Amino acid sequence: MRVSASRRTTVVLSGLALAGLLALASACGEAGQSGTEAPETAAAGEGCAPVAGEQLVVLEDDKQWQTAENILPAVHEDAADPELIAALDAVSAALDTPKLIELNKAVDVDRQTPRQAAEAFAGAEGLTDGIEAGPGGEVVIVTAGFSESQTLGELYQIALDAAGYDAEVRTVDNRELYQPELQSGAVQVVPEYLGTLTEFLNAQVNGANPEPLASSDVAASLAELRALGEEVGLVFGEPSDAATQNAFAVTEAFAAEYGVSTLTDLATKCSGAETILGGPPECPQRPFCQLGLEEVYGLTVGEFSSLDAGGPLTKQALWDGQISVGLVFSSDSALAPN
Repeated sequence: MRVSASRRTTVVLSGLALAGLLALASACGEAGQSGTEAPETAAAGEGCAPVAGEQLVVLEDDKQWQTAENILPAVHEDAADPELIAALDAVSAALDTPKLIELNKAVDVDRQTPRQAAEAFAGAEGLTDGIEAGPGGEVVIVTAGFSESQTLGELYQIALDAAGYDAEVRTVDNRELYQPELQSGAVQVVPEYLGTLTEFLNAQVNGANPEPLASSDVAASLAELRALGEEVGLVFGEPSDAATQNAFAVTEAFAAEYGVSTLTDLATKCSGAETILGGPPECPQRPFCQLGLEEVYGLTVGEFSSLDAGGPLTKQALWDGQISVGLVFSSDSALAPN
């Protein structure tokens, strides 16, 4: 999945948890969409000073700037019989972003194992109901070295076991290591992220720095990915509604005080010297972070605070009122409501 520049309705974040913000500024003192009014001290062009708070909200990317990072199964073509694909698609059908956030919370906050979280989810959602048996055989599912991917791999195993396959889950740290194994057929299934994998294969098939093929359009990105998959021997199931992408968060108190719920609101009401953006060190130069916020939304900030990519430093700075807005990830466990 992409982090900061490369990594996927307002979403409520709680206490823990991809990159950019902009649009031409007007005044922090205007009434927002929520009907609340900004403080009288927030004059036009001043920006919006940080407001501390325990609850965070993700501002809607209302111009659909970020690349679609919906989760979907990547399968080696030799293993892609219809029953296997259908079983994996059952996982996609059961997931949306709020459910993915809760799964991540179960592991990252509540300290369940990925297997425990997956089994509880599968039981609650009736995941295996209606899954048809396939021809069987051994299937190796590879997950990346972070908890969300590992939980997804466990869900895939549960679905494939229900379809009569002998599935096992292995963890490999990163895409550069597991992708060659998937393309060679040494492993058969990987939970993937639509936009990131599209651009990874785009560079592999079309050379370094190709014209981007992924976009915020899920269907168009999927069509590009499937065409690339034909070049490298991969087949893809259906994307889930769940996505993990760059997002920008403020405290709930900040959103209420300044009347913002979208990135357009933020740019219109909060461009100015008092607005502080937090994110990874490379954010000011990245098209999906500060640079993109400026070019796509017209947001200008008075200060950038170098922190991390959606990690604890950025979230703590939001909670403590040290930054106005910060880069997070849209499926982070911190997004679960208190």
